[in-house]
Parts: sequence; C-alpha cells; structure tokens
Amino acid sequence: MAIEVIQGDITKQQDIEAVVNAANAELAPGGGVAGAIHKAAGPELYQQAKQLAPIKPGQCVITPAFNLPNQYVIHCLGPRYGIDEPADELLRQCYKEAIKLADQYKLSTIAFPALSTGAFGYPFREAAVIAWRAVQEALGSSEKIELARFVLFSSGDLETFRAITDSAVN
Repeated sequence: MAIEVIQGDITKQQDIEAVVNAANAELAPGGGVAGAIHKAAGPELYQQAKQLAPIKPGQCVITPAFNLPNQYVIHCLGPRYGIDEPADELLRQCYKEAIKLADQYKLSTIAFPALSTGAFGYPFREAAVIAWRAVQEALGSSEKIELARFVLFSSGDLETFRAITDSAVN
C-alpha cells in the first residue's frame, strides 16, 4: 500500500478509480473542489447524488463518476471548522469512511483533496496531519486499496503537506 502526495487537478486523475469530493450536505455543485468535480463530471452527477442527500459531517456516499476519467466519486462532508464538533474526529472519519467505501466497491486506488480546508475553514496544517494519520490507519485495515493519493491544488499546500509527511515518516 502506498500513499502519494502530488500537486494537480483532482478531476484529471486518470489512473485512479475513485476521487473524493469535498461535498456540501446537499451534494450539490458549489465552489472549490465540489464545483470542479461537478463541472467535469456533468449534470448527471448531481442528478444521481441529490438522491443520497442530505449527509452529515463525517459521512460519505458514492456515485458513478460520469464524465470524469474515474469510475466513482466518493462524496464526503467534512466538518466546518469551529462549527461542527468534534471537528478533528469528524475529519478523521471522512478519510476512513471513504477508504471503507472504496473497499466495499473493491477498488484499489483513491484520490483525496484536502477536505474541509477551503470554504469550511479548517487550518491546512492541522487538517493535513489528521488526513495523513487517518489514511495511514485506514490503509492498515484496508483489504483492497493499493494506492491513496492526496491531490493538492497549490504548491504551498503541497510543500506544507510534504513537510508534515516527511516529519511523520522520519
């Protein structure tokens, strides 16, 4: 099992079976990651996803990926920092539940954005530590996942995430 950290576009992960959407409770198109995923997947994604809404912080649901180069989109509702508590546990649960869903669908690859760090206001460094640890732990009990990839949009986020993972490894 491997964990990768790259800078890129979550909607262009052609070698990944499931991408994770930083969803809102209604699983509707929005800004940031959710907006990009919905735009790339096409209107069918929302038509399918809205049947599964609403979801609560820490919950994940799965839909086909439609026009994305992936098989599935796993929609996770991360916590709003300072509002949804306990935020750290809810964020940890997002990553673990996504891997659990991927396992249920017998997938071997999954890609994550930095959940809750955009409009939901989670401090990036703190969220990255939680994400890294949660994915490591979940992969330890995963039956199928061979690769978990963090896809970060900015070079600054990539540098921060890599510094965290390097210190966690060493």
